[in-house]
Amino acid sequence: MSDKEHFDVLIVGAGISGIGAAYYLQREHVGRSYAILEARDALGGTWDLFRYPGIRSDSDLHTFGYEFKPWRDEYAIATADKILAYLRETVSENGIDGHIRLHHKVLGAAWDSATARWTVDVERSGSEGADPELVQVSASWLFCGGGYYRYDQGYTPQFEGTDRFGGQIVHPQHWPQDLDYAGKKVVVIGSGATAVTLVPAMAGTAAHVTMLQRSPTYVMPVPAKDAFANIAKRLLGPERGYALARRKNILKQRGVYTFCQKYPRAARAVIRWFNARELPAGYPVDEHFSPRYDPWDQRLCAVPDGDLFGVLGDGSASVVTDRISTFTEKGILLESGRELEADIIVTATGLNIQLLGGMTLSVDGQSVDLPQTVAYKGMMLSGVPNFVFAFGYTNSSWTLKIDLLCEHFCRMLTHMDQHGYDTVRPIADPDLGTLPLLDFSAGYVQRALADMPRRGVDKPWVMSMNYTYDAELLRNGPVVDPNLKFETAAAMTGSETAQPLPHSAG
Repeated sequence: MSDKEHFDVLIVGAGISGIGAAYYLQREHVGRSYAILEARDALGGTWDLFRYPGIRSDSDLHTFGYEFKPWRDEYAIATADKILAYLRETVSENGIDGHIRLHHKVLGAAWDSATARWTVDVERSGSEGADPELVQVSASWLFCGGGYYRYDQGYTPQFEGTDRFGGQIVHPQHWPQDLDYAGKKVVVIGSGATAVTLVPAMAGTAAHVTMLQRSPTYVMPVPAKDAFANIAKRLLGPERGYALARRKNILKQRGVYTFCQKYPRAARAVIRWFNARELPAGYPVDEHFSPRYDPWDQRLCAVPDGDLFGVLGDGSASVVTDRISTFTEKGILLESGRELEADIIVTATGLNIQLLGGMTLSVDGQSVDLPQTVAYKGMMLSGVPNFVFAFGYTNSSWTLKIDLLCEHFCRMLTHMDQHGYDTVRPIADPDLGTLPLLDFSAGYVQRALADMPRRGVDKPWVMSMNYTYDAELLRNGPVVDPNLKFETAAAMTGSETAQPLPHSAG
């Protein structure tokens, strides 16, 4: 193993999570060696991958941005190019760019307790047309910041008759750079964040855009600019103003979520009122904007400055709530008997969840079966040593959780340095009651839960989606925990490898 290049920490993924991990690591542990391996040809993750019209955040950048780097733009809901510029600036000004290796796809990693190291299999792509090369590196720690969905394949249901359609079918995750939709009829299938972004972005150029949804989603108009944040930054300066706006928005996000969960009928009425106010008189609000589920059982779609409602009001776009019977030569035949004619059909039908970037893990020769593991503090896996995975919030800004878990990771490294440990692994009681990792009804989550780790019914095994709770646990709480086993390599024995856990419903 001595001939392999070795890193103290190997970060997988050069998106918002991996970049954040690199910043905290080099700030808190100067001199620790690390590298970021990125499978694609550019940093930025989601914000470089997606190229569809209008792509933007659905969280405000005062909380979606890093705590350590103020968001200076006047727009709080920002387009992908601005977010990508923010990430590139973070990388450049902190010297992280020299640690990023593009075209490096991590295939798998094997932990050896005797040496307290991971051996990592990497597929390295060279120049265009050249065959990829398989290489190995070793690392004392793995930090998986590869996000939660497959980058190479979006989700599209099986639609009957797609081969008959005479136009073009496009998934937003694979948007053709040369797609010309000017003066054409476009049908966007879906009602989530991608669909409500695409429709107003395309409506001004296309002949007409129809959002075809099987069932409605909660949609809320929000200001694209945060007046409070912009005033705070002007009066207090970018750092202090950003910090104040961030605290305000954290409280606001939590307040809205709590209100929706505690008083769903009232929340439904409030959202409906906002929708009706934005739409023309007599618009069938209940048909197209009244979901069957309660607010925040799935993610609430934010519409900056009500742009979706604007194009519905001026007639350049429309919403149809119906089910697809089959694709036809000219478009889509609905179960109601109506046919929607289209030149282009966009399947904004969701993502395929894929944790850990699809990489495999093994510990001392035993494969790690993710559904048999339990998430510890939402950042480690039971029985898996020296491993952290980044998973942000589903009910607020993703990056809020990433900042906290990166801090806790660095505190854990400090504790190990101070006490001479080189290995730590969470150990779950075999009788621990467990639940699915996420309590979220969105289709893309439900499709993947069986293949994901579990969460416990009690802390520290809960998968918290509460920033206040996590700040107390990860930022202010102790590192030492009865559920963590700290060791040195010389003391490791194979008998301590984690055993599969029963899928208890708790």
